Amino acid sequence: MTNIIGKITLSFQTFKAHRLRSFLTTLGIIIGVTTVIAILSLIEGLNRSVASQIQSIGSDLVFLQKHPMVMAGPRNLEEIANRPDLTPDDAEAITRLSSVDVAIPEISQQASKIKYRDHEVAQTRVTGSDENYSRVNNRFVESGRDFTRDDVLHRRSVGIIGSYVASNLFPEESPVGKELNIRGHRIMIIGVFKEKGAFLGQSMDNFIAIPYTFYEKIYSQRRESVIERAFFGYSVDIKPVPGKIEKAIDEIRELMRRRHGLTFDKPDDFEIGTQQRLMEIYQNITRVGFVAIVAIAAISLVVGGIGIMNIMLVSVAERTREIGIRKAVGASNQNILLQFLTESIILALIGGIIGIIFGVLLARLVSVVSPLKAAVSFWMIVLGFGFSAAVGIFFGIYPARRAASLNPIEALRYE
Repeated sequence: MTNIIGKITLSFQTFKAHRLRSFLTTLGIIIGVTTVIAILSLIEGLNRSVASQIQSIGSDLVFLQKHPMVMAGPRNLEEIANRPDLTPDDAEAITRLSSVDVAIPEISQQASKIKYRDHEVAQTRVTGSDENYSRVNNRFVESGRDFTRDDVLHRRSVGIIGSYVASNLFPEESPVGKELNIRGHRIMIIGVFKEKGAFLGQSMDNFIAIPYTFYEKIYSQRRESVIERAFFGYSVDIKPVPGKIEKAIDEIRELMRRRHGLTFDKPDDFEIGTQQRLMEIYQNITRVGFVAIVAIAAISLVVGGIGIMNIMLVSVAERTREIGIRKAVGASNQNILLQFLTESIILALIGGIIGIIFGVLLARLVSVVSPLKAAVSFWMIVLGFGFSAAVGIFFGIYPARRAASLNPIEALRYE
């Protein structure tokens, strides 16, 4: 133990004698570790935020759609467009399944602009659904009332707005009882949903929900282009009985195949997704960015490692006579090797520690000046130390072995 402490002490004395050189040597390590820690912290924070937002949509939801959640290019677009459209009747049939708590039809269209007196909101989403919309999507009516079955059956021109629409159109008064005009139709506001925040930078509160029967009066169901036929139309959001999500998926698939008249040898002409699938898609997207950033940081670490090896070789040359004296008084080759390897590792770890601190501070700074939230985990700190130690060992072995292999007599003669 005393021997190790002595080597560490001697290492710091060497660094103290060459402060600027030691700092410049660690600069590559500092930059690499700073990049890794900062980016990983932001990705982790984003992952947690997205997971929380996906969960806020509702618990264990199943999504029935005409098209896949993610389209890999234009392939099969015509096939998807030619699939049967989903309908509110599909939602009603799914609700009757033993493993399903409730299912709702949902259809959306983006309004270019909604106005009320001197105020306006752009890009507001108009969503048509039924009286169970709030229940399935984990929405809460903060003021006013929710839809009723009668609102849907009688195609009433009523709507519930998100908090973003409420605060921007009615900053100083209650929106309940007021009327909005959408595509020439007057809609009375009967309620305001509680705020949900943003999802991937997009507000989840910039929308108005109306009965799907009234939605069909506002928006034409005729879709001519391939893209419109493939992506615009009804979907079905399904809330399974707790603990029966897999059974619900199987029953939904069987029911929809029967309703679409598919024989056993034909593939599904619909898509079933879950919240877990949404999270997997998001993680696959961020994984590409993660690999790219780590690759860039690895280049920085390699450059830093080469710098450490170069300086350690210079140090061996400068201390050749010292090495000869130590060997002459009994120091073994292993002792010399461990001394120089210790210096290399400590130099890399110092760069790693500074890089970890800078990385955390940089992630926090980004969190302050942007919507991105950082989340620093213990494994990131361990990773930073691990990278630094690995660089110190790998690039320190050659200089250390070179120092240990010096002939003591020739080293003593070295000037």
